[in-house]
Formats: sequence, C-alpha cells, structure tokens
Amino acid sequence: MIPFNKPYLSGNETEYIKQATLSGKISGDGIFTKKCHQFFEEKYGFKKVLLTTSCSDALEMAAILLNIKEGDEVIMPSFTFVSTANAFVLRGATIVFADSEKETPNIDVTKIEALITLKTKAIVPVHYAGIACNMDEIMRIANKYNLFVVEDAAQAIDSFYKGKPLGTIGHLAVFSFHETKNIISGEGGLFAVNDDQFLQRAEIIREKGTNRSQFFRGEVDKYGWVDIGSSFLPSDIIAAFLYAQLENLDSIQKQRKIIWNKYFEGLKEVAQLFEIKLPFINSYATNNAHMFYLCCKNIEQRTALITHLKANEIGAVFHYLSLHKSPFYNNKYKGNELVYSDYYTDCLLRLPFYFELTNQEQTKIINTIVDFFK
Repeated sequence: MIPFNKPYLSGNETEYIKQATLSGKISGDGIFTKKCHQFFEEKYGFKKVLLTTSCSDALEMAAILLNIKEGDEVIMPSFTFVSTANAFVLRGATIVFADSEKETPNIDVTKIEALITLKTKAIVPVHYAGIACNMDEIMRIANKYNLFVVEDAAQAIDSFYKGKPLGTIGHLAVFSFHETKNIISGEGGLFAVNDDQFLQRAEIIREKGTNRSQFFRGEVDKYGWVDIGSSFLPSDIIAAFLYAQLENLDSIQKQRKIIWNKYFEGLKEVAQLFEIKLPFINSYATNNAHMFYLCCKNIEQRTALITHLKANEIGAVFHYLSLHKSPFYNNKYKGNELVYSDYYTDCLLRLPFYFELTNQEQTKIINTIVDFFK
C-alpha cells in the first residue's frame, strides 16, 4: 500500500532528543525551543515567535490576545480545518463564513467587505496548500475597517507572497508541525507576532497568564498571575525533534518540489482532456509543495477515483467539509450559499505526498489516475 502520508526522519531527531534530555531540562523553553525561535526570527523576519503544542493552541492564543468575546464576529473561509473556527468560537465569537475562490480553495477576497459589520473584529485568511491568499487586498480591507488579521499559515512554511514570507504580513500568524506538514514534530505549532502591541502579552498568555518568562530573563524580581492564559508551550523534546527538521528545511523543500512537479507534469494532459482541475498558483504566490490535489467533476467521480486508487493499493483522501454545513454550525449559519466551498468539499482529492515517495511509486499513482480517466 502506498500511504497518503509517511513521517520523515531527516537525521538528527533522536540525537537532539537525547541532548535535550541530558541537558536536565525537558519542559518548555529549553535549549532547543530557543534554537527554533531563533531560526524563525532570523530566517523569516518575524518580530517574535513562540512554539506551541499545536497550531490549534496557537489559534486559541490569537483569540485570547485579540480579546475576542461573545458577540464579536470573525470572518474566515468555510473550507478550512475546524480549529480555525473553533479557537474563536471558544471565546464566544460568531463565525462569518466566506466563500472560496473559483481558482483556489483560498478565501475569495471580493466577498469579504460585504460581510463586515460593526461587530466584526478580525479576518482569518487560510493559505490553503501553502499558496498565498491575496494579502494586499485583505490588509487594505482590514486597515480600512480597523480589523485584525490572523494568518492561518498552518500549511505555509517557507512560502511567500510577493517576496514576503507568509505569516509576516498579518498582525498575528500560526503554523503547524503536524506529521502531515512539510516540517514536522508529530504535533506542534508556532505562534508569530508581527505587531508590537502584542509582543509582551503573547508571552504571558502562553505561560498560563504569568510573567514567568520575564522573571527568568531577570526583567522582574518575582512572577505571578497577571492575565488569563494557559499552558501552550511544548516540551523541549518536541522542539529538539523540530530543530533537526529545520536544519534540513532546504533539502526537504527541494525534494517535495520535485515530487509536486512530477505530479503536475504527469497529470497535465489528462486534466485538460477530461476537465480535471489541478492546483493553480497566482503570480503573487510561491509554491511550497505542501500537497498535491486534483478536483474531479463531482462527488460521484471523486468517490469512484478513491475506490479505484484503493483497489490499486494507493491511499488518496479528500479534505475539509464546508464548516458552514457541519453538524455543529449548520443551524447557526444564516449566510448565502457558498458555491465554491461546497465544490472543493465534494470534488477535491489529495494524492500521496511525502519526502520518501519514490519515483516508481509516483509513476504508479500517475498511471493509475490516467487509466481511470481514459
């Protein structure tokens, strides 16, 4: 069976875990956490980054930091993972769902302004498959209406918008290191701060609402409970695993782009012949090769293709279900029909994608898909 995903060990993961253990401190903010923070701040120019136990926790930090409360409205795409919405629902917010673009699953920026009310507090664009949303337009709208922007860059490490690293454009940003991502630590996330007004409080929220980090740096003579928060920081063992991956970021990215390009070239002809949609990358965006997907004509065709691939021992999977039609939110949603969100829900199919996917395995996947359509 060719699995959909397979975690990749880049070399030093177990050695660094051993080093972290021998250091005598494996709780949060140890030596490898600091190395990871330094890596992201120096390579991509974030004002401040903080490792978290997951991207979901990073999103919850964002909701707390923005003082989201009952009655506030937050705009985001319906075609996204539940955590994007759940973090703000937990604070009492009403989620206002926007449709996806026709060309990509990203939020349709032309639909955002009409959704803004006096209760709107934030916009949460999701860079689907690591491909940038139209951030100039999103920031223009946010500045016009005095709204905050939280970039959900869970899939977007090492991807750019007009030369700017994704996650550095909005006021806040979040990333994921789940085992299905380009860079992994099993579970894990990153919270990024780009606005000076949030720098100090973000650290306090992450440390259970205490100024403990300031105390350890010698900035205060004692620490105590100063705000709301939770325990969002991961063990240094997770950071040790992550740092080994970050050391090999360039080689990992290079191989993933080779795999992505082989899929695209191998499926380009059959996509044109049978009106199958392949990923589209706008001129303002780069491709970080997070995933490769195709879109079938309808859900019946996609189901048949999944069955055909499974019969040939290939694991392919669909992705999100439109959140506005979910069992939890269906009776709460009062907006318009979201045509393209539902289209991607019914038609998008993700192909096996991981560092160690061999050329032979990938050729088999491509040929099996071509055979299905022909």
